[in-house]
Amino acid sequence: MMTMPWLALQTALRGCVETPASPSRDGTAEPPVVTGIAYDSRAVAPGQVFVALKGQRADGAAFARDAIARGAVAVVAEDAAPADVVIPWMVVRDARLALAFLAAAFHGNPSRDMRVVGITGTNGKTTTAHLLAAIFEAAGVRCGILGTVGYRVGDEVREATRTTPEAPEVQALLREMVECGCGAAVLEVSSHALSLKRVDGTAFAAAVFTNLTRDHLDFHGDMDQYFKAKRRLFEMLPRDAPSLLNLDDPRGATLVDVGGRTVTYAMNRQADITPGPVAFSLDGLAFDVRTPRGTVCVRTKLVGRPNVYNILAAVSTATALDLPVDAIERGLTSLAGVPGRFELASGSDDDVTVVVDYAHTDDALRNLLETARPLAHGRLITVFGCGGDRDRTKRPLMGVVAGRLSDLVVITSDNPRSEDPGRIIEEIQRGVTHDTHRDKGAGVLAIVDRRAAISKAVELARQGDVVLIAGKGHERYQVIGDRVLPFDDLAVAGEALARRRAKSGAA
Repeated sequence: MMTMPWLALQTALRGCVETPASPSRDGTAEPPVVTGIAYDSRAVAPGQVFVALKGQRADGAAFARDAIARGAVAVVAEDAAPADVVIPWMVVRDARLALAFLAAAFHGNPSRDMRVVGITGTNGKTTTAHLLAAIFEAAGVRCGILGTVGYRVGDEVREATRTTPEAPEVQALLREMVECGCGAAVLEVSSHALSLKRVDGTAFAAAVFTNLTRDHLDFHGDMDQYFKAKRRLFEMLPRDAPSLLNLDDPRGATLVDVGGRTVTYAMNRQADITPGPVAFSLDGLAFDVRTPRGTVCVRTKLVGRPNVYNILAAVSTATALDLPVDAIERGLTSLAGVPGRFELASGSDDDVTVVVDYAHTDDALRNLLETARPLAHGRLITVFGCGGDRDRTKRPLMGVVAGRLSDLVVITSDNPRSEDPGRIIEEIQRGVTHDTHRDKGAGVLAIVDRRAAISKAVELARQGDVVLIAGKGHERYQVIGDRVLPFDDLAVAGEALARRRAKSGAA
């Protein structure tokens, strides 16, 4: 078990200490030895330092006594210690920053022992991360991943609790990666994680900005605050670390002078890295990428224009980190796909194409529909919903997009959580109903039960149609009220396709 003297660990907090740690007041002669860093009093184990975070609903300092009762040997908080607390108590200006620094120090600053790439943006983080990891692996560098789909540590893939976990988990996972022989790690860095300082204390070798579109405004309030959170990743970059920026997004250009060594990519503007003509098909993409180090030939099974941007981001990062061109090409070709990202549920025996995708914002849904439209020989049928207890403003906007770009829209539940799913569907329908930009609006069905909605869409599809099931992608659950129920869009679509084949006599 990893341990560290409390006195040695305190050096990680230089610069954010308000009041030096008080000594033990229980007569203990020796300073404590720390066995871990905790931020949830309920999960404290003996020997750990408890960092009391101030949350939206509660102040962690109120649970310090509970942490001490469970064996905490020191407390770090933004408030002074109560008079009856006898263990060391340190007052800091920012408990979240302290948590990040303590976690990095306790785990031996693992980011300094590998190349860590942070990817931020609204869309494209997951696919870009998997592309870049595949390139590292092709170059002979073992690469870990922390992201939405899962945490890959060595040969093991673990279920992701969050896109970017809390600082102690981030640092513990990075340390495990180092011990597994990883020379690189790719982190999807969410805006929540940046706002809450979960990756502070991490030494990034490069940072990528994919794009910024409407999302998470329930947390950030407005787009400027949302972008401000993303910007923090680049403010953390060392001066010589590459900053990879998408210039086709208006926010990309504003990051040019923020931090790091700027490398730009774009499809529609002059940039350091740009694509040649792109061949699109349901079988994948084929194009060349012009870079300062020469041409990279791209042949990939990934589909659609958004993946051109993801590939440009990965190629830009790999070339900026001096990975060999042949490894870049082999890595791109080797990635067959990413779970829940334009993932085919249908096969060669099916007369319709069914795709599962994670698109859960209006911009991501538009990209998905625009990707699928030229691939459809018939109609485009879209099944989607919106999550409950999340940004409500995007619901009618997603309805507008689906109504404009689909021939048939089936609105259903996503993860309704504590909200009434029927109410969420009504808010989405307002966007479809009030779309005045089509001469003929899309047909609309509202089916609350997601399984029934997917089944109906597959049943109504005609030969040559494309059915898009959007919003949940790789997720294998549905949150209804306080219950987390097993649910897999890919599996449910497969069942519906099997019934379709049986009915037609094809199976």
